[in-house]
Parts: sequence; C-alpha cells; structure tokens
Amino acid sequence: MIRLGKTNTLTILRQTPPGMYLGDDENEVVLLPNKFIEPEFEVGQQIDVFIYRDSEDRLIATRLKPFAEVNHFAYLNVSEVSKVGAFLDWGLEKDLFVPFKEQKQKMIEGHSYVVYIYIDELTERIVGSSKINKFISNEVLQVEQGEEVDLLVYNETDLGYTCVINEMHKGLIYHNDVFTDLAVGDQTKGYIKLIREGNLIDLSLQNIGFKHVLSSTEKILEYLNAHEGYLELTDKSSPDLIERRFDMSKSTYKKSIGILYRQRKVTLHEDGVRLAPNKEGEEAKGV
Repeated sequence: MIRLGKTNTLTILRQTPPGMYLGDDENEVVLLPNKFIEPEFEVGQQIDVFIYRDSEDRLIATRLKPFAEVNHFAYLNVSEVSKVGAFLDWGLEKDLFVPFKEQKQKMIEGHSYVVYIYIDELTERIVGSSKINKFISNEVLQVEQGEEVDLLVYNETDLGYTCVINEMHKGLIYHNDVFTDLAVGDQTKGYIKLIREGNLIDLSLQNIGFKHVLSSTEKILEYLNAHEGYLELTDKSSPDLIERRFDMSKSTYKKSIGILYRQRKVTLHEDGVRLAPNKEGEEAKGV
C-alpha cells in the first residue's frame, strides 16, 4: 500500500492535465503534479516519490525530499506561529504542523527545535511534537556499554546535554565530558559510557577506555607529523590548553603520551614532546 510520510517507489500509470497518476501493486493511486514531472518520465516507469497530504488533506506525491520522514526525529526551524500551533520548515511546500498541545515549550517563529514526526491517529495527518520523551524509552535497552551509537542532542541542562540514542533511547553527556562545541540539534556519533541503575545511560563523545587512548595517540602523532615533530605541551600545561588543542582531557593526554613514550615513538623534554628518531636517524612516523 502507499505509505503516508514515506518515500514510495510507484509506477507511472497515466498522464492527465493536472499531472501523472502513480500506482502501487494494490491498485492505490496518487497524483504527481505537473511541476514535479521530468521530461524522461514515461508510462510504466517506476519512480521514487514522497507521499504527504496537501492543503485539502488529499494524498499527494512530490519529488521534493523532506529533511526527515515519519517516525524520525529532526531539528527544524519555525516558519510561522498561528492561533492553532506552529508550522516548521521540513523541506516541502507544505510546512509541518506542531499543535500547541505537542509543544514542550511555546515555539517561537525563527527558532529551531528537535521534533518527532508522526501520523496523528485521529486526523491521519502528519504532525510533529517537541515532547521527545513520549517517543523514546529506556525500559528495554537495545544498546550495550561501550557500543558506538547515533546521537541527536535535544536539550541542555545544568548537568549536560540530553540526547536521543539511535532514535530509541535517552542518555546524558555530562558537561565535563564535552571537549568540543556541542549544541541542541547536533547529530553525532557517541558511545555508551555507562548504564546505571534504572537503565539511566551516561554517554561519551570519545571511545571508552583503551580504545579512546589509542585514538588519542593517533591524534597526537598526526599533530607531531604536521608540525615538524614538535609539540610544546608538557605535564604542566593547563587542561584548557590541552582541550583546545586536541579535544581531550589532560588525563587522556597524559595516558596517550605515556603510551607513545613506552613505544619509543616520542621523547619527552622540559619544553615539550618530540618525535623519536628511528633507526635511520629520521623522526618516527605513524602509529
């Protein structure tokens, strides 16, 4: 059947004055307006289209691609606020409607919010909601500690950044675990740092444990190779300076330097770190 709010592969059935009618294997049909018809389209050809409802609530096909489809999260900008709710730009001609009852806080025109896109059961319309917790759950976890996951930041609190994990769960990155710029709406890779009692999830943007240290050693070696084999940071350098240079904590930096030193890839000096000469008298390269 034709799936509302999704990309469908449909067959061109016939050409009419308002556009081409498309159909599926169950004899359902939908109109693709003339403005989306391309010269190479022919009857019998299969094409990909997105299905939504027009201003008169009729199913309609478009070749435009929304920023996100139904049953997914997205960070969208408010184009208008009316007496009934907010309208968000999601890449289509008709904006995404978010009724007031589905707004965690009153939306403001020109501001952006993380929303979940879904089909309202009563009206069968595509709508959005910024009440994110309604659409995620930690009751039954499908992630494990140390696992790499997809994150979407949807809120910032005094503790840190709350994220949607794999579009299923909720987790927190504490402020003191953030060593790079991060903001609501950012999508990034992360890691399950700890699963605590009650299935509360602590997140990290860095690999956990030894894997994290190994990736940090690679980052330090890349810097040394790009800067004539010299790095001016020492044990006495400030944590802020190390964080700005490498997006890592001072503790991780010291562990990484220790590994490189034991591998005889760097030498330590009062004024900084240098690549160690190899057997041919040249500086060491790579991990």
